[in-house]
Amino acid sequence: MAATSSDAAALHSRGLTLATLGIVILSFDSLLVRLAATNGWNIAFWRGAFMALVMGLFYCQRRRLATLNAHRGASLISAGLLAAISLLFVMAVMHTRVANVVVILSTAPLFAAIFTRLFLQERVAARTWVAIGLAMLGLIIVFAGSLTGDGLLGDLYALGAAMAVGANLTLLRRYPVLDRLPLIAGGGIITALLAWPMATPLALDTQSYAVLALMGLVQMPLATALINNATRYLPSAEVALFYLVEAILGTLWVWWLLGEEPPEATLYGGLLTLVTLLVNGWLGLHRSRSRRVAAASQAE
Repeated sequence: MAATSSDAAALHSRGLTLATLGIVILSFDSLLVRLAATNGWNIAFWRGAFMALVMGLFYCQRRRLATLNAHRGASLISAGLLAAISLLFVMAVMHTRVANVVVILSTAPLFAAIFTRLFLQERVAARTWVAIGLAMLGLIIVFAGSLTGDGLLGDLYALGAAMAVGANLTLLRRYPVLDRLPLIAGGGIITALLAWPMATPLALDTQSYAVLALMGLVQMPLATALINNATRYLPSAEVALFYLVEAILGTLWVWWLLGEEPPEATLYGGLLTLVTLLVNGWLGLHRSRSRRVAAASQAE
């Protein structure tokens, strides 16, 4: 039984490593969107096309169709959710401040918890419901700061992206056997097709193409693959908690390098939301570890 406990700890550690690396890489996403210096439809088109290309090539080498055929509906839904996340995120960054976007995205674990309860019938702790209420209050403060400006639409896009992230992580947790690479490629194809009618993909300058290639061929595929594979080893709500790291790093990169200072309402609302989620996440991890220690002691 000790060996089993050791194996579980190793798997949990692997999930933490994958999620951490994935989120750190993902945190440069907002900065790259800004540096691309073009409209959201062009960014969405090329990002989706590049992601579909690189992930499609990797997948063709592996040729694993069994899991997709066995869970075709779940595969299509996941690819569609990935496309929605990509489109909504780009549009959010184009219509509001990056700080607003990443703070709102940090609520993904709350949506993952809600969807886990609704669709997987897993119990949600009372502390998580309290955290949901406090985080929603933080979001109201963030949204209130946009009512006097032109960022409300971008905030709504970001909220939709957070909901899609929570839904996709929950779906992947439900179907851990699904190969993540074709899902990412499929999401890229859907994103490119949806953006194509509104995009002018051949009218960009060299810098834009270079940034979009870096984003679509390296940064996004790698980050998405790492985060999605982390759901094999960790609950979806726990993986989604790592988006807190993106909320901090994503804001800092754009603030330091481009001088985009967060609004005061975003700082206050974001602080309430982040502290709430951090406390909730820490309590959840502490309780999980205590249970594992207790189970190992009883086994001995």
